[in-house]
Amino acid sequence: MDVDGTVLRLLSRSGSRPALLSQLVRTVRQQQLFHPGHHILVAVSGGPDSITLLALLHRLANPWRLTLTVVHCNFGLRGAESDGDESFVSSFCRERHLPLVIHRPKLAKRRQNSSLQAAARKARYDFMKQLAREVGADSIAVGHTANDQAETMLMWMLRGAGMAGLAGMPYVREDRIIRPLLTSTREEVLAYLEHEGLAHRLDSSNEKPLYHRNRIRSELLPVITQLVPAAVRVLQRQADLLREDEQYLEAITTTLVRELVNQGPEGVQRLNRQAVMELPVALQRRLVRAILRTYEEDRNASTVRVVELVRRVLLKGRSGAQVLLKGAIVSLDQGSVQFSPAGGNHKEEAGLEHKMSGCLFLSVPSTMYWARTNQQIDVQHMARRDAERGGVALSTERVLFDADRYSEPLLVRSWRAGDRFFPQGMKGKSKKLQDFFTDRKIPRHRRENIPLLVAPEGILWVVGMRQDERFIVSHKTTSCLVGSVSNRASEKE
Repeated sequence: MDVDGTVLRLLSRSGSRPALLSQLVRTVRQQQLFHPGHHILVAVSGGPDSITLLALLHRLANPWRLTLTVVHCNFGLRGAESDGDESFVSSFCRERHLPLVIHRPKLAKRRQNSSLQAAARKARYDFMKQLAREVGADSIAVGHTANDQAETMLMWMLRGAGMAGLAGMPYVREDRIIRPLLTSTREEVLAYLEHEGLAHRLDSSNEKPLYHRNRIRSELLPVITQLVPAAVRVLQRQADLLREDEQYLEAITTTLVRELVNQGPEGVQRLNRQAVMELPVALQRRLVRAILRTYEEDRNASTVRVVELVRRVLLKGRSGAQVLLKGAIVSLDQGSVQFSPAGGNHKEEAGLEHKMSGCLFLSVPSTMYWARTNQQIDVQHMARRDAERGGVALSTERVLFDADRYSEPLLVRSWRAGDRFFPQGMKGKSKKLQDFFTDRKIPRHRRENIPLLVAPEGILWVVGMRQDERFIVSHKTTSCLVGSVSNRASEKE
């Protein structure tokens, strides 16, 4: 079927040939977004982008034999303005005899506006995917433009994202979301609406500077466009190029996972350490990220810093080193690297940690990530003179213990009722940990998140706060345990 020819003949009879429609058809054909005879669910907010998208798809409906179902979500977040959007979309669809589904979900109020926006976005997409299944839609069309793509790239760039983030939004997502206007600029959209005499709504929240994307749109992108007038087009094409590179590297990573990862029972996965060390750094990161993703509930990618932490331990850690992440435990055992679920009940092999009743048993040296407070904790044995020669001052973040004053195994765990220790500086007097937290004005809901380094003889360290007096080094100490803690970033790549 000559789709372009059919569309142009139809438009010729009506005396109009919108360039934007021809551009959309090219995008649909090149990216295989949908085909004649498909049923498309169209997300329409009432704004210029979604109204343009619906108007163009409506013009294609007859020649392409498309079935269109419109969906509008009214969260009521802007009061009368939100209701006005709903009324406008209803009238627009009624005039064109288009079926419309209106969804009015209730969202719990959040303290941070960004959290509220994220919750609304998730609720909107979840509903549309469910509705698409119910009505038998082949795809869900949304009105993102080249400007949205440019803003997304800049936003992820400023967050330090890798290639996946810089590749921006894809034309087609795995959950059947399609973006037919992704090659069209906002200026082209507004020009089309003016030429066709189509009204649209404006969302006042898009003007508020408290949202990061809004500031990129209103402050950063205009400056970049002054320097490079075609910046939006350049960034949009750059996203296309990076996405193709990303897809190629992801295919290689999938092959590496299949060839190098040994799948064991109860979610345990093993890697040959030497094989990973021989890979290029870019593939090391991707392989680690791909494995960690399998332990995330929503299959989200780990942050760059978490991936680098695991990779650094994998490359430089000694046997027994380990990392505790939010969803996984990573352990080194001579020539292999083991990934296992953080909440798993699998049997632990000799020399490795295991998670048990809220405890993480450690061998030394160890590197672990305590997800509750986003902290990295390191422990290692050193001669006292070497530890003191390092030039790093002791503090609440870096401590020394006399290795002869405690026994192993060591473990990291959270606070328990009845815990007591001998805080350094209290001249040998013991204190309930509960009272220590009260004195430090630590709220009850935060106390269970604070990690404790514990030996069979008692608590060695309230991590990042206070050592136990009984285990500090003295002039007689020859061998010591060095403990250090640092904060880790938790934002998504």
